[in-house]
Amino acid sequence: MRKTTTLTTTLLAAAVLLTGCGSEKKDTGPAKAGEASPSVSASGGAKGSSSGKKGVAHQVVFEVGGTGTGKVMWIGNTNHFEQVTLPWTKTESIQLEGAELKVGVTVSVVPASVEGPDRMLKPAPCTIKVDGKQVADNQGGKSAEPCKYELKD
Repeated sequence: MRKTTTLTTTLLAAAVLLTGCGSEKKDTGPAKAGEASPSVSASGGAKGSSSGKKGVAHQVVFEVGGTGTGKVMWIGNTNHFEQVTLPWTKTESIQLEGAELKVGVTVSVVPASVEGPDRMLKPAPCTIKVDGKQVADNQGGKSAEPCKYELKD
């Protein structure tokens, strides 16, 4: 049981480190005359207003199965880590813009740990759906990998 808990904690820490900190969109205030006001994208990269291109909005649904409560981390428009009641679903609308149109954005969910039939902790089942189509899963909790998908236009 301790080994599974340590694995889950390690996976959560690795996911947080890999995604970076502070990926929320930020307003840097009004631009000076003749200057473009940069903002920060969902993936954390700087975007200038010179391209102005935006992709189509995608509906992204994060799901974690199981019963009880657990900590879930998901990355969509921003990074989130919170205690939730299982089963859990979160829907976000994500619109790529600027450089994201070329490179895409990774969306992911790290599921909570749930007790398996052998009373050992294991990852809860997770899925990601984009525009109604399932694009990622962890094989019903059989894989210790988080559910992740590279969203591109």
